[in-house]
Amino acid sequence: MKKYDVLIIGAGIAGLYAAMRLPESMKVLVVCKDIPWECNTFYAQGGIVTALDAEDISLHVEDTMKAGVYHNDQEVVEIMSRTSLETTADIIDRGMEFDKDDNGDILYTKEAAHSIERIVHADGDATGRYMHYFMMVQNKHHMQKNTLVYDLLIEDGRCYGVKAMVNYEPETIYAEHIIIASGGIGSLYVLNTNSRTVSADIQGVCVEKGIELADMEFMQFHPTVFIDTPYARKLLLTEALRGEGAHVVGEQGNRFLFDYDERGELAGRDIVARGIFDYKRKTGENAYLDFSMFEKKWFRERFPNISYTFEGLGFHFPKDKISISPAFHYANGGISTDPQGSVYGIQGLYAIGEVACTGVHGANRLASNSLLEGMVFAKRAVEYILGQEKHSEKTPAFDKDYDNILHRENDKKYKHQLREIMWKDVGIIRTWEGMIEAKNFIYDIKNREIGRLLELRLNTAASIVNAALSRKESLGSHYVEK
Repeated sequence: MKKYDVLIIGAGIAGLYAAMRLPESMKVLVVCKDIPWECNTFYAQGGIVTALDAEDISLHVEDTMKAGVYHNDQEVVEIMSRTSLETTADIIDRGMEFDKDDNGDILYTKEAAHSIERIVHADGDATGRYMHYFMMVQNKHHMQKNTLVYDLLIEDGRCYGVKAMVNYEPETIYAEHIIIASGGIGSLYVLNTNSRTVSADIQGVCVEKGIELADMEFMQFHPTVFIDTPYARKLLLTEALRGEGAHVVGEQGNRFLFDYDERGELAGRDIVARGIFDYKRKTGENAYLDFSMFEKKWFRERFPNISYTFEGLGFHFPKDKISISPAFHYANGGISTDPQGSVYGIQGLYAIGEVACTGVHGANRLASNSLLEGMVFAKRAVEYILGQEKHSEKTPAFDKDYDNILHRENDKKYKHQLREIMWKDVGIIRTWEGMIEAKNFIYDIKNREIGRLLELRLNTAASIVNAALSRKESLGSHYVEK
């Protein structure tokens, strides 16, 4: 029987930072579904928030609370902001390099709904990629790819391990502590910015096990995404572009977002996404991101990866403007945890990063708080684990399996239908009729012959729809059209 001190499910920033802080003397296994860099961290462009100093904490907290429409847990937001001073210093001390000015001072930028410049970045617009590589190099524990977790082994209120397909073969992995850091739910929506591996499997297992998913109605949609591409993952145009001064315009060059909020392009993500969606729907026009105010050399230095990626598609920034649409981006809700990352009611089980709901984001995430959240609660979960005594009870036998039928014949068709209906009916602007239609569809498909993985996705989709139907009034990213 394979047994580890700690099993970490996911190799994004939350999972890797947890691994980085676990001593080499412990037996630790980090698993990921595909190759390790196929994760949302790798694609994160804008940067990572850090409180500038002790005086900035209260302002960062207020910005986060305001963006989250005060649905956030203020105590946890304060923990995140205060701890950012420690985690940012920690990775810089370990060798992480952020962009600096000619004097060697770290550069800060501002994004929507931040009061001041407090976001650090690497290689302009490749912060996630650089942080991910840095943490991969720092990882001193065994990492196992091609590992798809499809069940949690829970008995009498304790988690003992997981069932997984490892290189397409079923395997049971036992551990004293299991940290879920598997990310969000992107592939439930036809238009999304997420890695192809982010498919809401483990949230679906939690639904099955009676583990609470909180705030699932608050799905966040990024306002500025290039969707005219055949790939499932649509191309993000970072919030930092608007933070630096890019404009959102209609076909006549009109900056229509001021009709929705006095802050225009710098309003919160939910407001900007709804404004673009509503404008396109009402006028039949396209919406564009306009960079023409930027000097070419500066733009290429500040946003090198966006420049390079879109040159391959025939665009020449900053001269060309580009058509944009909102797309699903981030799950504010997730597995309900305490401020140490412990899953309520289950010993030995933790959730950190986007898969978790600590209460830090509330009804709408503040830009670039996501990488910070992953690091802060990874640190706290590891500190909690290191303070625990070793569990001495015998590991029970877990006989149940699922005939290893992860996929069935019609799953692909049903999965595509699910993604379309979630986008149409449980997306940026919702109606009661649409959400009920989505709920009926989900429960209809659940009664058919389907594979294990589709069943888990449907569980998660159902939790989003049910949470949305339960919240009668619009709040943040949950917006219901009367």
